Amino acid sequence: MAAAAENLPEQAAAAILGPNPFVGIDPARLLGETVRSAARLASRPRPVATEAARLVGELRQVLAGTSQLAPAEGDRRFADVAWKENPIYRRLLQGYLATTDSARHLVKDAGLSRLDEERAQFLVTLVADALAPTNALASNPAALKRAIDTGGLSLLRGARNLVDDWRRNGGMPANVDRRPFQVGGNLAVTAGSVVHRDEVFELIQYRPAGATVHERPLVVLPPQINKYYVLDLAPGRSFTEHAVAAGIPYFAVSWRNPGPDQRDWGLDRYVQAGLDAIEVAREVTGADAVNLMGICAGGVTLSALLGHLAAAGKAELVASATLAVAMLDMGAESLLGLFASDAVIAAALRRSAAAGILDGAEMARVFAWMRPNDLVWSYWVNNYLLGNDPPAFDILAWNADTTRLPARLHADFLDLYLRNPLPQAGVLEVLSTPIDLRQVECPTYVVAGMSDHIVPWRASYLATRIFGGRPEFVLSSSGHIQSIVNPPGNPRASYFTSGEVDATPDQWLASASRSQGSWWSHWAAWLVRQSGERRQSPKRLGSRAHRSRGRAPGRYALEP
Repeated sequence: MAAAAENLPEQAAAAILGPNPFVGIDPARLLGETVRSAARLASRPRPVATEAARLVGELRQVLAGTSQLAPAEGDRRFADVAWKENPIYRRLLQGYLATTDSARHLVKDAGLSRLDEERAQFLVTLVADALAPTNALASNPAALKRAIDTGGLSLLRGARNLVDDWRRNGGMPANVDRRPFQVGGNLAVTAGSVVHRDEVFELIQYRPAGATVHERPLVVLPPQINKYYVLDLAPGRSFTEHAVAAGIPYFAVSWRNPGPDQRDWGLDRYVQAGLDAIEVAREVTGADAVNLMGICAGGVTLSALLGHLAAAGKAELVASATLAVAMLDMGAESLLGLFASDAVIAAALRRSAAAGILDGAEMARVFAWMRPNDLVWSYWVNNYLLGNDPPAFDILAWNADTTRLPARLHADFLDLYLRNPLPQAGVLEVLSTPIDLRQVECPTYVVAGMSDHIVPWRASYLATRIFGGRPEFVLSSSGHIQSIVNPPGNPRASYFTSGEVDATPDQWLASASRSQGSWWSHWAAWLVRQSGERRQSPKRLGSRAHRSRGRAPGRYALEP
C-alpha cells in the first residue's frame, strides 16, 4: 500500500479528464437505469441462473483455497502482500472479484442496447469500487498495520482529514496538497508581461529566450474551464518554456474567471476575444498572420473562430492551427454522452441559468465520480484510513484551481453537443456568420492522447476530416492532461506520427511510426515551418499601443 500511495499523483493525473462534464449525473436517472436493467434481467431467467451457478462454483473454489482469481495487473488497491499470502485476505479478495465479475457478466448477458449496457456497466463499476474491501478499515491490512505501527495516530490524522474535507471540500477526499504551490511563485513562472487586458481576458507576451525569434507569433486559447497555466507549470515541465526556447513568439490568453454578472457571455463573446487577441499579437509583433493553438474546450472556440474568419474573408490572418485533445465531432463516442439525456441536459441548463454560472467545484465533483477508483476511493484510503496528507503535485494543484463557466457559454457548449454543428456546413452561426470548417485551409496539427477517456483519440482524429487544410495527426501515449504536460526526457513517453490521414483511425495507427519521447519537439519543428524567417528579438515586450500592464502570470490567473 505504501507503493500505491507513492503512485497516487500519477494515477490521479492520468484520470483527469480536463474539460469537466457539463451535464452532471442525475441520481434519478441512475436509479431508473438500475431498475430497467434489473427488469430486463428478470425477463431472462436462463442467463441469470447460469451466472448464479457459475458464481456459486467460483465461490466454492474460493473457500476451498483453489481459486485462481487475481486482481488485474496494475490494480494498486491490492498491492499489500497480505492479499496474496494471508489466507483470510486472499479469500476476501477473491470473493470480491468473483462477485463483481459476475455482476458485469450479468449486465453483458442482459440483452441491453449498446448505450444501455454501457450505462449499466458504469453503475456496476460505481458500486463495485465503493464496496472494495480496501475501503474499510477492518478489511484493509495496510491500514491496520499503519494504525498499529503509529499507535493509532494514523487514525487520528485520518479523522482530522475527514473533518477538514467535510468542512472545506464538500465532503470529497482532497486529492492534492496545494500549500507548496503558488501561481507566479513556483508555477507559471516563464518570464512575460500582460500586454492587453479587458473584461474578458488578459493577453500575455512571453520574453524571447534568444537573440532571434520567428516572424509569426503563436496565440494560445486555453479552455474556459481551469486556468491557462497548465501549459506553464514548473520549469522543465512547461510547454510555454519549451516553445519560447524554440524561438516562437508566444502569446497566451488568460481568461477572466466569470461570476453571475457575466452570465450572458457566450461563444460569440469568446470568439470575439480570440479575434481581439489575434489583432493585439499582430500589432505587437508586426506580423502578417499568427499561428493559433486551442486546448480542450479552447479547441472548440478556436474552430469557431477559424470558421468565422473564413466566412468573413479574413482567413489569411491565421497561418496554422494546433488543436490539442479537442473533440469537434460531438457524435463520436465518449463519456460525455453516457447519461446526457434531454431531461438531464435541460435540468443542467436550468441550474446554471438560475445561478448565472456553472461552478467549477461542482463540475470537479461530478468529474471525480466518472473515475471513482482513481479520484475518490484511492484518496479515501490514503487520507482517512492511512492518515496521510494528499500528495503535492503540480498537475493536481492546477486541476484544483477551478474556474466558473458563464451560463450562456454553458448553454452554447451543450447546444454544440446536441446539434453537433461543427462538422456540418452552415449549421452553426458565429458572430452573425454561418461557418463551414471545410473552408478553413490553413495547415492543422491535431494531437490526441491514446488513453484519453473524455476525448477518445479516435474522436479527436475526426478533426482531420473536418478542416479543409493539410492535417498532421499526432497520437501521444498518455491521457488527456498528461498528453499536454509531456516534457522531453520522460522515458515512458512516446508518440505516433506520419500515418495516412485519409484512412480510418485504426488504419492510420497501423501505418503510423512510433517515436520515443515527447511530441513537443515534433510540434515545435512543425510550427517553425509555419512561422516565417527569423529576425531580431524585441528589446521590450508590448508596443506603444499595448504597453506592459504587469508581469506574467497576470491578474486574472490569481483571481479566485
